[in-house]
Amino acid sequence: MQLAVFLDRDGVINRTIIRDRKPYPPAKLEDVEFLPGTAEAIQLLRSSGYIVIVVTNQPDVAKGIQSKAVVESIHGLIRQQLQVDDIKVCYHVDEDNCQCRKPKPGMILAAAQEYSIELAKSYMIGDRWRDIDAGKAAGCRTILIQPEVSYNEKQSQGMDAVVESLYEAAAFIMKNNFGKERK
Repeated sequence: MQLAVFLDRDGVINRTIIRDRKPYPPAKLEDVEFLPGTAEAIQLLRSSGYIVIVVTNQPDVAKGIQSKAVVESIHGLIRQQLQVDDIKVCYHVDEDNCQCRKPKPGMILAAAQEYSIELAKSYMIGDRWRDIDAGKAAGCRTILIQPEVSYNEKQSQGMDAVVESLYEAAAFIMKNNFGKERK
């Protein structure tokens, strides 16, 4: 069994656009700004034996606000510059009631099956309650990256740690070093 770190995209890897205390994804490729320490954090996790998989809700495609091509171009940039192992995307809105849209754990569970991941020793890192709830529902440990501005939405509860950056989350994982417990 392999160990993984699942990452939300917007607010964890790249900066979100905040309007009225609500987070929004970059509208175009040129708007993507990777957060400080992101590349180093991902490299640290991968060099420690973790698979790094992005799991992201992108409902603006279903709403007709964003094109799938732009989302895929952003993911191409992430793959190229950050060298993540995979990216799982849910393009649905809540009303679709799919199993992949966080807070449901469908993307995590699909990746776990595809990559033979031991979820109890893996992590979900996100900046919103949906990420934390999805990670907990999948049986992962969870880490909340505290947003720069408190979002005007339900607040996360029950996470294993609260940090200020992806690099700090990676350091927490290394310090606790649950990855050494492999079979």
